[in-house]
Amino acid sequence: MTIDDATIERLVREAQAGDPWAFGQLFDAYHGPIHRYVASRIRNLPDAEDLTQAIFVKALEALPRYEARGIPFGGWLFRLARNTVIDHVRTTRRHEDLDVALERASLDAAPDVVVLRRLDYGQVAGALASLTEEQHEVIRLRFFAGLSAREAAIAMDKQEGTIRGLQFRAVASLRRRLGVENAEDGG
Repeated sequence: MTIDDATIERLVREAQAGDPWAFGQLFDAYHGPIHRYVASRIRNLPDAEDLTQAIFVKALEALPRYEARGIPFGGWLFRLARNTVIDHVRTTRRHEDLDVALERASLDAAPDVVVLRRLDYGQVAGALASLTEEQHEVIRLRFFAGLSAREAAIAMDKQEGTIRGLQFRAVASLRRRLGVENAEDGG
């Protein structure tokens, strides 16, 4: 569900005034992108689902104190999500094993497909691991969560130009690590 900025602002005001339907509309608009972002950070799906719900509970509790001040609601919500995920990772220090994730994703696949998935996933995971934490975070926010550069900048408390630079360097690094040619080079 895509909602324009003016509608988001109206829904925020209505939710702040106690309208549960308005908050439900905000939830519907942002649940998917927030969940994708959380799932990209927390590889255990039940934990990611629980954490996504916790983020929306925190948002509902903090909503009366939210003031736009040049920061769109989506940016504020993703900053809340990012901080919640960081706190979760710090406190739990649990990470799902890559083999378990691959096994779960491969339950119904043919053996040759499983092998190709393992190779592709391993290469991509290795390339992502080579990025700096900030570059990795920009990739998560921009591509997994689908945020704009401005929204990612707000979530990371950085300038939009810094986000674009981090993204450019991250994508270039991933291309090099994965052996992907630039489209302009004929590849």
